[in-house]
Amino acid sequence: MSERTVAEQPAPEPELEVGAPKRRAAGIPGVLASLKHANQQMGPVRSVATLRKVNQAHGFDCPGCAWPEPAERRLAEFCENGVKAVAEEATRRRVDAAFFAQHPISELRTWTEHELSQRGRLTEPVVKRPGADRYEPIGWDDAFTLVGDHLRSLDSPDRAIFYTSGRTSNEAAFAYQLFVRAFGTNNLPDCSNLCHESSGTALTETLGVGKGSVRLEDLQDADLILVVGQNPGTNHPRMLTALRHAKERGARIVAVNPLPEAGLLHFDDPQTVSGLVGKGTPLSDRYLQVRVNGDLALFQAVNAALLQAEADAPGTVLDHDFIRDRTTGFEAFADALRHLDRDDVDAATGLTRDEVAGLVADVLEADRIVVCWAMGLTQHRNSVATIREVVNFLLLRGNLGRPGTGVCPVRGHSNVQGDRTMGINEKPPAAFLDALRDEFGFEPPRDHGTDVVEAIRALRDGNAEVFVAMGGNFVSASPDTAATEAALSNAALTVQISTKLNRSHLMTGETAIILPVLGRTERDVQATGEQLVSVEDSMGAVHASRGTLDPASPHLRSEVAVVAGMARATLGDDTPALDWDGFEADYASIRDHVSRVVPGFENFDRRVRMPSGFLLPHPARDADRLPTATGRAAFTVNDLEVLRVPPGCLLLQTVRSHDQYNTTIYGLDDRYRGIRGGRRVVFVHPDDLTDLDLADGQHVDLVGEWSDGVERRAPSFRVVSYPTARGCAAAYFPETNVLVPLDSTAEGSNTPTSKSVIVRLEPTDERDRSPSRRAAR
Repeated sequence: MSERTVAEQPAPEPELEVGAPKRRAAGIPGVLASLKHANQQMGPVRSVATLRKVNQAHGFDCPGCAWPEPAERRLAEFCENGVKAVAEEATRRRVDAAFFAQHPISELRTWTEHELSQRGRLTEPVVKRPGADRYEPIGWDDAFTLVGDHLRSLDSPDRAIFYTSGRTSNEAAFAYQLFVRAFGTNNLPDCSNLCHESSGTALTETLGVGKGSVRLEDLQDADLILVVGQNPGTNHPRMLTALRHAKERGARIVAVNPLPEAGLLHFDDPQTVSGLVGKGTPLSDRYLQVRVNGDLALFQAVNAALLQAEADAPGTVLDHDFIRDRTTGFEAFADALRHLDRDDVDAATGLTRDEVAGLVADVLEADRIVVCWAMGLTQHRNSVATIREVVNFLLLRGNLGRPGTGVCPVRGHSNVQGDRTMGINEKPPAAFLDALRDEFGFEPPRDHGTDVVEAIRALRDGNAEVFVAMGGNFVSASPDTAATEAALSNAALTVQISTKLNRSHLMTGETAIILPVLGRTERDVQATGEQLVSVEDSMGAVHASRGTLDPASPHLRSEVAVVAGMARATLGDDTPALDWDGFEADYASIRDHVSRVVPGFENFDRRVRMPSGFLLPHPARDADRLPTATGRAAFTVNDLEVLRVPPGCLLLQTVRSHDQYNTTIYGLDDRYRGIRGGRRVVFVHPDDLTDLDLADGQHVDLVGEWSDGVERRAPSFRVVSYPTARGCAAAYFPETNVLVPLDSTAEGSNTPTSKSVIVRLEPTDERDRSPSRRAAR
């Protein structure tokens, strides 16, 4: 090896306990866990006052996931992980100037992500000066001046990077991209680059719109719902309620996942009697334990079977009218599948041919089909091809544009889709830039900017020197942890706009600033009075969010106010049409501009104030003509290349624990997988452990196998014998992000391949091998 990259030696996890995985989700355990977490962070009175407003028409949008609200909302319109997200933001714990005076940055770097997040809310702006090891207080005006001075001193605006997380409101996101483009760059990477970029790329290529076409009502109307590469029990728990309703109306549900997830096996709805004291609802009618990265092969096998079934009984399987009138490329697609190698399918999926045939039988029995997916499909080398093949599958039987049909990529963060709609995009469409020019009277930059991976390279190589993050935890969300940390440390200035402390605040540029902002739960009062913001959920519905709590500190500012402050300090009077004072004073003025720039947002301010907001148009659902070059949906040809894993290695996927949302670690338990008191575990099939001469309970280093000459090692993981797919393994991120090479990305989307990491498991210490294993040798 020419170079060695090793994660810092982790602290021991003496409380780690491993039990049997659960086979049912939520119920009384979920209620008790929610109450415990809320009480620890907020106390009982604050908990009741806050939670009764979550996801209500005149309340605030949950700062967790982007699952939509139903038309008729329940009193408790939240889930266990939603409670955790709200409690973490509405916590009474504080990180103030005294905290930073007591704890130098070098010390904080030794803390875990969980220890950092549990210290509470940031309360005032702080700065790390060149050569210093501590943050110290700084006034807001001085902080803005410091940012503006750095930006104006750059040789080119393209030497600055402006990152965005998925919690930023529509209003703040629109103002942020407007500031960045007025400054002169399209360097607007965002968290979509790390998660659903593959979905957007594939759907844009095939349907002309990079969003899902499904409404919540379509799940209720579907005959068959495929949930692929997704763990809704942990990542989108309110989806389980929608699946329960679909089951009650007669839908069949097929789960496709390398791991048997409790939330897809059985759901005990805590808001029903049967969910608390009865039998609850069995969800999956069929569970296909596909190998990691086997989804493209699975959908190709199903599509080939449908073509063969049509050949055997012409006119009975495919929707020929739909294919003729609404699609292109069918003949080339069908011809390619006639040469599909079933041995490759078997190797890629790990499924028997009878299992695949069972899914085909389900499809043939269903008139209306919805396919849902998440990052289990989007973070592979062939992710874009896989999602294109999902579209092929739906087009074959006309499962697009009818009630109960369509594509349903389930987004994670609460406004990640809305941020992209508002222009947070390093590759903005020309029409959007034209609309900005016409509305504001300046010429936006036209050259494409950097995505996340390209931004890390630019900072690493000295081609960028200022990094600004509107929310998020860039270091812990990004791949190749050592490379990402080194990249940020190479910057002249890093600016983190945040609510809570995280690891990205500790990997600083020469100068570093933390600007603390209001959270979703807090009242936002500006010069014209109390403000509302808006978000777009995973199904394209836009609605208002109004915080109800007093701010955690009088020194906090809103995201819009922070953007306006940076813009004034950077741009001065260069762009008189950009009324930053007016934007900050009244967010309705921002919405007025959006209504003239972004299609579908006409009369934005009036419509978002309606109790349920409004639904954005989607041509694949609402119109006969799609915004593709032909006006039709496109069948595509997708080459199947089986990911071959060398002997002695496993294919690792990174996953979340149940006490986690994205990079925020709520606790050290994963109740559904039987883990308590720790996170450094790797789940491996018992037969693979035998083949690898390893034992349950043993400690191993996870060592990445990648061809760039760099050894990436995540040390000291406890082996957990677990019923995952053969040849595969799973472990939590961000602990395993160190293993994801910066240069290993999806073709077409450049998303890091966090679900396809080839690793070998090396015993941490030879003495750790079990006596029986040593004796056998």
